[in-house]
Amino acid sequence: MISICKVYSGLFFFISMMCFFNSVNFMIQDYSLIIEYYLISLNSSSIVMTILLDWMSLLFMSFVLFISSMVIFYSEEYMHGDINLKRFILLVVMFVLSMMLLIISPNLISILLGWDGLGLVSYCLVIYYQNVKSYNAGMLTALSNRIGDVALLLSIAWMLNYGSWNYVYYLEFMKKDSIMEFISFLVILAAMTKSAQIPFSSWLPAAMAAPTPVSSLVHSSTLVTAGVYLLIRFNFAFSDSLKMMFLLLASLTMFMSGLGANFEFDLKKIIALSTLSQLGLMMSILALGSYELAFFHLLTHALFKALLFMCAGAIIHSMNNCQDIRYMGNLVNQMPLVCSFFNISNFSLCGLPFLSGFYSKDLIVEVMSMGILNYVIYFLFYISIGLTVCYSFRLSYYSLVGNFNFISLNCLSEDKNNFMIKGMLGLIFLVVFSGSMLMWLMFPTPYFICLPLILKLMTLMMVLLGMYLGYELAKFKINYKVKSLMNLTLSSFLAMMWNMPVISTLGINYYPIILGKLYTKSFDQGWVEYYGGQNFSLNLKLLTSFFQGLSINHLKVYFLLMIFWIMFILVMI
Repeated sequence: MISICKVYSGLFFFISMMCFFNSVNFMIQDYSLIIEYYLISLNSSSIVMTILLDWMSLLFMSFVLFISSMVIFYSEEYMHGDINLKRFILLVVMFVLSMMLLIISPNLISILLGWDGLGLVSYCLVIYYQNVKSYNAGMLTALSNRIGDVALLLSIAWMLNYGSWNYVYYLEFMKKDSIMEFISFLVILAAMTKSAQIPFSSWLPAAMAAPTPVSSLVHSSTLVTAGVYLLIRFNFAFSDSLKMMFLLLASLTMFMSGLGANFEFDLKKIIALSTLSQLGLMMSILALGSYELAFFHLLTHALFKALLFMCAGAIIHSMNNCQDIRYMGNLVNQMPLVCSFFNISNFSLCGLPFLSGFYSKDLIVEVMSMGILNYVIYFLFYISIGLTVCYSFRLSYYSLVGNFNFISLNCLSEDKNNFMIKGMLGLIFLVVFSGSMLMWLMFPTPYFICLPLILKLMTLMMVLLGMYLGYELAKFKINYKVKSLMNLTLSSFLAMMWNMPVISTLGINYYPIILGKLYTKSFDQGWVEYYGGQNFSLNLKLLTSFFQGLSINHLKVYFLLMIFWIMFILVMI
């Protein structure tokens, strides 16, 4: 009997290949296809299901489906023994289908369907292991993404001014119309929540509570890249002021996550923070106006990040689900193939020449250097490159060299026939070759880069400095002067992403609850109660009892009133 994993893996692989060859065909012919399916007409508004097929959407779909097919194939062994394996695979399939809907939609309504589908299914996948940590992480993920959903809903309402929700027709007009700039702002806000830019970054490392195959899919080609893809589509609609604001936030995200990854010890969280750093890089070059470069890096990053997560999953699987890198070491002897894949994807992430990451990353940095911008952005870019190499080197140093630390009971082995290795083998060749292949495809006319020697060597200098810093920060033994332990306050502040998880959770819970308690005690059960409900009812009771007394003793009261009346008349006379 063929397993559900193999069925969906084969299907996705086949569709991926079809999409890829169609994409190349569309690119050569410079051809786009818009398919409209007319649903219903209400008054003057017609609701139409629209599908946009061009080289960009087809190429991205092909990459997403290829990575999904490898991840589903890999899941068969990783999730082996899970009683809900079918449910898990179907959730992953729904996740991929939501992403497909988002990719092929030039219409804000159908984008919202795919967008919400991603948010909902990601919640189900993050809480898959059903413990307190997973529930908290799932809620943080879902609520952060809801902000973006609300922004999209508002932009849908605002788009009614145009008479259609097909935003592709109005992008140039949005830029010129100052009132319509509001839609661009809302779309940027939605993309910032989905792609976890500052101040919405805290959900991304928290979402690591999901099973590793899901992390591999989420952090490479789906969920987090949805925001970048939406902005690549919308890039013509952004005014210069919006771009500058967005560039600052994206650069800060890149810098903050690079710093955070150097002080983190959870293997999956380090890779998650590196995803955040790369997202910041994509967003910042997008804000500088090079949307094709952002798309190029999006594709190459998807491949090496998926492989990086799959290798991390294989290591965690072999180490009895231990994720702390301080427990690892000398893995290269027991798991040579996995460690080779791990290192190759790590080098690709750093931008080692002639691996896939080098082509996109180096081009982005050099295009940014050729621009005329301020020193802040320039330094943030180059320091972030150094930090990327720093945490990658630290990760390799901790997991591959040195002694095998602490865990004596382990099952470190590498069966050459297992599904995990086969799933990774499908990606490794693309991690090495896809950069040059995509560059030849996407840029038939190469970029002309003209920089002085010092700027050309700047990237290399930052990489070497990052390697040295990574080694210094991650000394193994405590009796060396471990740099990250010398200033614990700073280390914990940086590892906590500038306290963003606290602000995102307790910051929006704790203080409103304290204020509510104060308000209740002082007002609701205090002065307001005395001057309001309680006092009012007390006075009413007194008056009622007085009038009741009058009505019960009516004859006596009548005679008394008559005497008072006579006395009053006599006094007046």
